[in-house]
Amino acid sequence: MTSAAGPPPSGGSPTSAADYADSFATESPAQAAARQRALTSASAFGTPAPVEPAVGATLAVLAASSDARSVVSIGSGGGVAGLWLLQGMRTDGVLTSLDADPAELRAARRAFTEAGIPSGRTRLIFGTPGEVLPRLSPGGYDLVSCAGPPLEYSAHLDGLLGLIRRGGSLVCHGLLAEARIADRSARDPQTVAWREIARTLREDETLTCAVLPIGTGLLVATKRT
Repeated sequence: MTSAAGPPPSGGSPTSAADYADSFATESPAQAAARQRALTSASAFGTPAPVEPAVGATLAVLAASSDARSVVSIGSGGGVAGLWLLQGMRTDGVLTSLDADPAELRAARRAFTEAGIPSGRTRLIFGTPGEVLPRLSPGGYDLVSCAGPPLEYSAHLDGLLGLIRRGGSLVCHGLLAEARIADRSARDPQTVAWREIARTLREDETLTCAVLPIGTGLLVATKRT
């Protein structure tokens, strides 16, 4: 779903450009409600913030461009990213969403129910990537989307890439947050994990990669065919 907004004004600030990108990607009422709940949870309990509308719309485009039928979402994020992915996927597609926080999974289930998503189109799994990835089919997925702190999945990067078929993509959200990845003095564990993820994907000759400066940053890596 997109808005009918016209071209962005020239000479605008980066903030206004980001605002335009978010307003262009108009959310449905169910998406807006899920986002508000996720923002409240992030503020109250420190759970990961939901993806921005512009990021969500990009996830939908990536899913649509690959005619995605099978997608994995690492970190349910209250169902916000999942709703965008489902919007871009085939109507018979199945989204597998895993999270080690049961409250986040419950929020995702509520978001999918309120959006009228048939129960057969989603599979919600409680557990960490290390626990769940071995149970998923290698090479069986068109898209894998990762959200939340990179330390939660960076140790399992090989397993995540192993899930993706040729022509499929791995998408990681958040690497440009607070511009820490570009700050050489930043040595905290999460920033170091982002640098390792970015370097590993960029140096893998089987992948084509790009960083998209939308939201808090998307790192996209597509398996060459």
